[in-house]
Formats: sequence, structure tokens, C-alpha cells
Amino acid sequence: MREIITHDAAETVRLGRALGQLAQAGDVILLDGDLGAGKTTMTKGIARGLGITGPVKSPTFTLIREYQDGRLPLYHMDVYRLENGGAEDLGLDEYFDGDGVSVVEWSEFITDLLPPTYVRIRIARTDSTDDTRRITITAHGGDYVRYEDVAFE
Repeated sequence: MREIITHDAAETVRLGRALGQLAQAGDVILLDGDLGAGKTTMTKGIARGLGITGPVKSPTFTLIREYQDGRLPLYHMDVYRLENGGAEDLGLDEYFDGDGVSVVEWSEFITDLLPPTYVRIRIARTDSTDDTRRITITAHGGDYVRYEDVAFE
């Protein structure tokens, strides 16, 4: 487990970029945190680290957005709306087992559908009044420990 503090959105994007540079085909990155914690901001950075240059938008209403123009495809998922079920019909395992990187916001709503190995990134606001975030990176199996070792100062 690794804990990192970011002090503004730009720093969160910079951390995400460093994580995206570490990403490999088939990686599953879970982003957990309250509304407005910075999950989509982190995903924007991951996209930049994958070489994706276009705009990255929250997939809240579309559930999944695909970005194909980087060194690996990015599958950005927001499963918040699946709190009461329905994810079984989405074929998420095809994304998880695919050739891209899957980033899943609100993963607690699809726990039974997650692969056995992944990295979980928890983003939490601190008690301060600014944009400071406490980001905890925890590897769960496989070689995901490389995310805990991310070079970020």
C-alpha cells in the first residue's frame, strides 16, 4: 500500500499520468471515492499517460467510454448507476480480459464481477479547505505492485 497527497487537480492529473505510463494491456484500475473526490480527474491523467490527447469525459450516463488513440485502449467505466444491479449484462469481463486498460469508478457496485487481480486507488478529500487529496494505492495480486512503486514526488 502507498499513500500520496496531492494538493490540487493538476497534481492529481500528474499522478494519474505517471500511473498511466505504468499501465499494461489487461490492467484493471479501480477508483473509489465520494462524489467530487477526483476520480474522473485521475482518469484524465491516466489517459494522458497512455498517450490519449483528446478530452476525457465522465461516463456517468453512458456507463462506458472507450478511447482508442493511445498506446493502449482505455475503457473508462462509471458503474454508479448500477448500484441496484444490471452490470451482469454489460459484458465487463470482455473489457477486463481485453487488450486495453479498464478504469472503473464506483467499483463497489460490481464487486462480484471484478477479476481476481487489480489495483485499487482510493481518493479522499482531506480536512483542509483546498483541493488536497489523500490517494491510497493498493495492489491486489498479479504484478500490480508496480503502481504502488510509482515515481511521484
